[in-house]
Parts: sequence; C-alpha cells; structure tokens
Amino acid sequence: MADPMATVTRQTGLGMITIRADLDRAGDAIAEAAGLAIPDVTGITGDGSRALGWMSPDELLLILPVSEVAEARQALEQALTGEHGLVVDMSNARAVFDVTGPHAADVIAKLAPVDAAAMPEGHLRRTRAAQTAAAIWRQGDGFRVIGFRSTADYLGLILQNAAIPGSQLAPR
Repeated sequence: MADPMATVTRQTGLGMITIRADLDRAGDAIAEAAGLAIPDVTGITGDGSRALGWMSPDELLLILPVSEVAEARQALEQALTGEHGLVVDMSNARAVFDVTGPHAADVIAKLAPVDAAAMPEGHLRRTRAAQTAAAIWRQGDGFRVIGFRSTADYLGLILQNAAIPGSQLAPR
C-alpha cells in the first residue's frame, strides 16, 4: 500500500488565549506580556513554543503550552489595565492538527481556498476547510490547522481523507 500524501496528527497540550484590544494602543504592552512581537496583518510570530497570530484588526490568538496559560493570561490582563480589552482562555474551544510531509500543501489545497504551496512562512490564513472554519499556517515541513473543538472529529476526518495515498493534485 502506498504511503499517505501527508501525516495528520492531532496536537494536545496546547493552550490558547484570545486577546481583544486596540492593537495600535496596546500592542507594545501585549507583545511584552506575550513575549512575542505583534504579527503583521494576516501574520503569525513565534519562538518555537509560543505563537501569536493575527485574527482580526482587534484580535490576536496566543498559542502556548497549556501549563503556561494561567500565568500568561494574568500577564496579559495586567498589560491591558486601563485599556478596553478582553483576555479569554479558549484552550478547550479549539482543536489543533499538524499536516506534515511532502504533499502537505496538496492536502490543504483540497480543502481550503488557499494556495498552500505558495503560502509564505509567517502568514496565517483564516478560511474554511471544507465546511468548517479554520486557521492555517505553514509550520516546519507542513501546516498547522486550528478549528473549533465542536467540529474536531469532522476536521480530523477530512484531513485524513485528503491525505489518502495516490490522491495528489495534478503536477505543478
């Protein structure tokens, strides 16, 4: 039997904090508290164990080890003292999958209106994977995909099906 086009792995142990604030006013304080630079529009920054993604003009998503969530949330709340903002632990509301391997871009391209092969490092795309909302970015030799926990089984299944051996897209 042929090898799958890519390996799809559900990630656990990750925490996620949604940060809503005026990024022009509070961006420096958020960056200091998160320990990461504020990403450009549709960008994501990271240091290996943490990532900070641009979700909308006033929203960021901090992804970090679940063991660091409480401390990071407290630091972010302190950083936003005096600002109109929101810091919420969303760890249990999301599911995370890594899609890795030589044809990972084809797996993503089958499900989302994204030219995954041309997606640059540091770019986050909010889109749909088939019928569910997703955020996708390049990571290592593949992609990280985040969706809602309520659709995790579906998202995992469509990613696995898109990686079935022999189902590559036409050669480029």
